[in-house]
Amino acid sequence: MASARKREEWSELALGVLGEAGHRAGGARQAVVQLLAGEDCCLSAQEIAEGIRSGGDRVGTASVYRALDLLHRTGLVQRVELGDGGARYEALVPGGDHHHHVICDRCGRITPFEDPALERAIERLAGRLRHRVSGHDVVVRGLCPGCARTPRSRS
Repeated sequence: MASARKREEWSELALGVLGEAGHRAGGARQAVVQLLAGEDCCLSAQEIAEGIRSGGDRVGTASVYRALDLLHRTGLVQRVELGDGGARYEALVPGGDHHHHVICDRCGRITPFEDPALERAIERLAGRLRHRVSGHDVVVRGLCPGCARTPRSRS
């Protein structure tokens, strides 16, 4: 995952890009940038809003969605579709590590993972298909270690 320094640089870059585009850096935008800069993986807009509020800032969920939309349009955040009907967002840190996600089917826990062999396989696939790949997302589903150890109760 990206280092703390790279995440701090992303935060400065994001606020700079927004400022240069004529968007003020106050309120929800700044709070969203600061929260995402501290995260290693994707969060839903609701989780972001709750995280900001738990830090003592007052921010509406609609403002968080508007900030995320702007950050996505400017290429500063990645919108991640995990197949659960909602989007999640994570900072696109320049020089940061590219990762994928594994999701627990039972508890919903999302764990980021990196796999150089998987990246090489995707590159080989792109070459075999003679396709120039501009990006890819891999989502793996299954049971996390905690859920795999616990039998599901029958109710």
